[in-house]
Amino acid sequence: MLKIAVLLLVVCLIFRWAFGQWPWTAIGSKPTRKQAVFNARKVLAVEEGASHAEILAAHKRLIAMVHPDKGGSNAQVHEANDARDLLLDELPDPPLEQ
Repeated sequence: MLKIAVLLLVVCLIFRWAFGQWPWTAIGSKPTRKQAVFNARKVLAVEEGASHAEILAAHKRLIAMVHPDKGGSNAQVHEANDARDLLLDELPDPPLEQ
């Protein structure tokens, strides 16, 4: 029994080394668009019906806090930018003026 446990541990470690993730996370499902939008709203701290201006204002506030010059990281800036882009893509297109 101990041999099987050790073998399983070694296989998991090799999988982690080869693919950069644990085997049980690779099996899990990928997040849906709805979950991604929810997470983007959470990152920018905006409500569900946020307008274009509200999303941009929240993004600007977040960038001011997480910018590398202020002690943040590039990853945080990229996460904020991705959240902004996703939420702006989710907004309905404005009606065409004639």
